[in-house]
Amino acid sequence: MTASVYLHPIGFASGPQEEEGAAIRLAGSMVYGSRFALIVREGGTVTQRLLFGARGFEAALTSLDPLLAAEAQQQWANIQKVHAPLELGERRIRFDQPQVMGVLNVTPDSFSDGGEFLEKEDAGRRHAAAMLDAGAALIDIGGESTRPGGPATWEGDEIERIAPAVEYVTAMGGAVSIDTRRASVLQAGLERGAHMLNDVSALRYDPAMPDLAARAKVPVVLMHSPGRGDDVHAMDSVPGGRHADVVSEVFDALKASRERAIAAGIAETNIMIDPGIGFGKTLQENLALMNALPLFHALGSPLLVGVSRKRMIGALSKEEDAANRLGGSITLAVKAFEAGAHMLRVHDVPETVQARNVWRGMRDAALTDFSQLPPLT
Repeated sequence: MTASVYLHPIGFASGPQEEEGAAIRLAGSMVYGSRFALIVREGGTVTQRLLFGARGFEAALTSLDPLLAAEAQQQWANIQKVHAPLELGERRIRFDQPQVMGVLNVTPDSFSDGGEFLEKEDAGRRHAAAMLDAGAALIDIGGESTRPGGPATWEGDEIERIAPAVEYVTAMGGAVSIDTRRASVLQAGLERGAHMLNDVSALRYDPAMPDLAARAKVPVVLMHSPGRGDDVHAMDSVPGGRHADVVSEVFDALKASRERAIAAGIAETNIMIDPGIGFGKTLQENLALMNALPLFHALGSPLLVGVSRKRMIGALSKEEDAANRLGGSITLAVKAFEAGAHMLRVHDVPETVQARNVWRGMRDAALTDFSQLPPLT
């Protein structure tokens, strides 16, 4: 039975000076970790849990066997890794602050805005322009609904939906991500100027997708979803049809997806990861993942989080419909900022950008305020 190790930041500081230098910057973000848990799991059971401060890592390693110690060292390096910017055409997206990806669904049945922009191109243009003007770093264009219970989409319909949207967003000078599982749809998007792939199947759905993404040399978002076929919410890839420990299982699945992408020729610097909040997970599992977001920095890729208007918000409140989940969306976005997430995928761009800017202002102030420190001697 193989043991696995997980390095989880669990305590945080506003800046390194708050801990007299005993805090590390998480993945080049504006978040600093000061306390960590080194967890060993074997056979679905936690067999070891060590707590240490930012200067105690080497001492914690002494209790591990050499293979686990080597993996822990790699994760420790990943947690401190400063990620290169995304190069999207003429746009460069830096990860030294959380970035905002705006959602443009050109579908008839997406859970939040289905039908709103599919046959109303002028509305789509105005919405995309408004998101870019409000501070969206890029626009994620999707032509297939991945809502629970949604029907499969024929790829010809998907191409017909996304093609004009890609053209009008790129004509505005906006960077574009294509939200698709199908290589033919990505190819159509790339031919019209798209810059990036967001694949909810983590390249598992279409066998042609890994090779195309590698040849195109585009950034790729690998999202966790348990379904192998048309239903991304199905639990057919999870032993027993249920998560025994959703956090470690999603971590392991994303690690495997990342390794497959690299083996397929996709550059490590072109990979982002997304834990797939709301995809094949219960409310409690979604909450567990939100609380464990800092762990995913140990994988070594920038972290994207998509929680905007998700069903969990209604479940935790008054069962509001998707259009009335702004408050919950902002709460979850700030939670992701505090975890060092590099990008948020959202429907409500102006409000999320405003929340990000205020959050960043507080972070900047904390990093530059030395008034509470003792004088130098």
